Amino acid sequence: MTDTIIIGAGAAGCFCAVHAARLGRSVLVFEKNDRIGRKLRITGKGRCNVTNNCTERELMDNIPVNPRFLYSAFSMFTPQDTMSFFEELGVPLKTERGNRVFPVSDNAEDIVNALDREMKRLGVRIIHEKVHKIICEDGVCKGVRAGGRDYFSQSVLIACGGKSYPNTGSTGDGYRLASELGHTVTELKPSLVPLVSPDRYCADLMGLSLRNVTLKLYDGDKLIYSELGEMLFTHFGVSGPLVLSASSHIREMSPNRYKLLIDLKPGLTAEQLDARLQRDFAENINRDFVNAVRRLLPSKLIPTAVGLSGIPPEQKANSVTREQRHAFGRLIKAFPVRISGFRPIDEAIITSGGISVKEINPKTMESKLASGLFFAGEVIDVDAYTGGFNLQIAFSTAYCAALYM
Repeated sequence: MTDTIIIGAGAAGCFCAVHAARLGRSVLVFEKNDRIGRKLRITGKGRCNVTNNCTERELMDNIPVNPRFLYSAFSMFTPQDTMSFFEELGVPLKTERGNRVFPVSDNAEDIVNALDREMKRLGVRIIHEKVHKIICEDGVCKGVRAGGRDYFSQSVLIACGGKSYPNTGSTGDGYRLASELGHTVTELKPSLVPLVSPDRYCADLMGLSLRNVTLKLYDGDKLIYSELGEMLFTHFGVSGPLVLSASSHIREMSPNRYKLLIDLKPGLTAEQLDARLQRDFAENINRDFVNAVRRLLPSKLIPTAVGLSGIPPEQKANSVTREQRHAFGRLIKAFPVRISGFRPIDEAIITSGGISVKEINPKTMESKLASGLFFAGEVIDVDAYTGGFNLQIAFSTAYCAALYM
């Protein structure tokens, strides 16, 4: 008989294991992978954006799905608590642009290894088996069945992630286990995911990375996201940090509803850009238009931009009209990319949707349907924008569950 069983040794599972063990409980963790923290090791391109050094209000503002459910958990365990936790375990942290917090080493392995060491120090047991069933009798959670054996405990935590990055073990097991006990699983959708475009020139631009551009996402005529940063053209559409962030603002995907506009020169006003174009044309007065803008844009982008402008590429710079020049300037400040869909959920960083928050006590993370059953992390129907907010959700809900399990 164990006090606490945890399903999943990811961010939420390991975090809960540490805090439950610190409270004197015996803890048994089931992880079907051969090592812990598989997804945690690759977050933030292997750097691990562990949290966001922000206020509680800013934290809530960055959670588009069910933020109010998380109010109690965030009150109990803040981003600053997360930072103190890891630094006390010997992982120095730093705060970067956008209040994103990373290990000073820029190595996600340091975060995983710190959790691993602390679990071992506290005597947490890990069994590398898949949990096939949660044992529940008369509405009371009694334990789990794994590897052909039954393991009994006073409480069970489901913390095995969503359906994104299935090669890390996030294959939706938690949804199945919870639904077998009567829990509602809301529609599962990709979030923080590359976007598909019907514009054929995206494939022509495949591999082109744009830095220091401003990406704007429109829902019809309404601006719903704008940020400066990096993005990438691909054979299917667009990807990169800006695009992943933008994708989490898309709630109901449908063709022709959403579009992206890229400001390729955000450091210049429209007037400054026009003055720059006039200088470039004056310096290349007898050159073809396509060659007169060679210093303004990445070489791979020039044929597409010229094509979209409607100005014949062989037209001489000295014959480009004021109207043509202004139109080209508007294109540079608002390069269009139509959006037709998300890439598959297994390419998403996180899963939007999950166990309905209506069936979970927000103060304890305990199931309202089965006593002794708890939830933490991505398996719950909550998700946030990029910047360390999703990991903070994992840590806060895990801490909350550890207190009450």
